[in-house]
Amino acid sequence: MAPSPHEPLAWLNGQFIPASQAKLPVTDLGLVHGASVTEMTRSFNQTWFRLDDHLRRLETSLKTTGWEIPYALPELSIIAEKLLAHNARLLPPGHELGLIQFVTAGQNLTYLGAARRDECRRPTVCCHTFPLPCELWAEKYTTGQHLLIPSIRQIPTECLAPTMKHRSRLHWLLADAQVRERDPQGTAILLDTKGDLTETSAGNFFLVKDNTIVTPRPKSILGGISRYVVFLLAEDLGIPIEVTDIQPLEVRRATEAFTSSTPYCLLPVTRFEGQPVGNGQPGPIYQSLLQAWGAQVGCDIATQMQQIARERMA
Repeated sequence: MAPSPHEPLAWLNGQFIPASQAKLPVTDLGLVHGASVTEMTRSFNQTWFRLDDHLRRLETSLKTTGWEIPYALPELSIIAEKLLAHNARLLPPGHELGLIQFVTAGQNLTYLGAARRDECRRPTVCCHTFPLPCELWAEKYTTGQHLLIPSIRQIPTECLAPTMKHRSRLHWLLADAQVRERDPQGTAILLDTKGDLTETSAGNFFLVKDNTIVTPRPKSILGGISRYVVFLLAEDLGIPIEVTDIQPLEVRRATEAFTSSTPYCLLPVTRFEGQPVGNGQPGPIYQSLLQAWGAQVGCDIATQMQQIARERMA
């Protein structure tokens, strides 16, 4: 089927196709076992932000799994730019896209049988976009997030390397569901097996103490691209960063806290385990970082997200 100029495109296993036709068979190991690695990139002013960094991390994930795909990083970058050029034209003015690139382990040998063994060895590779759902985060730039600790722990690094961004996410779904029984606005932040804070399902965690940004060591967390941006911005602003183990008690002593993530960049944390963080308002260091990030990408991030949210919900 020829792509329609009025429908978004996706790219699946070497072909550009209408997004509505981008489907995985029920025999794909991404569905059967959740065996998939992925990256998400977002646009600013309809330009991908730090796409090369996300592709390099995808490459690291693939090396960790041992899956080999017949596409080099420059090819995946070109594919992403072609998707942007076509799909961004379908957006309302000023709106933004998210880009998903994922690779699964291929087809399940048990379902397809030995005669199709070679087919089962070929990973599935897909790239697709979606309009950024800014309404999911818009209010939190001012109200902040409520973080709570569930009983579910972070997957030990002996099981899955934290350097790998994967889609084995059931524990996160269960963790978020658990904390929302206590607070409908809550988001789970997991402890590792030693009782140190790690991350949320969507973002890296930071607190501020004595005008220093403190963030968990990378032993049990994904090295977020947005986390890296925070490091760069903090250096430019002259704000020291300490990377160390963080016990939950330290959050109660913090003057502010926030998380970083690709779609929303930075969001404040105003409550932790039911108690205010600092004065319960977004803090000055968070505000400085968000303003500096906005200057880098050429927009007021919170204002843009809130405007898009209003238009999407109208």
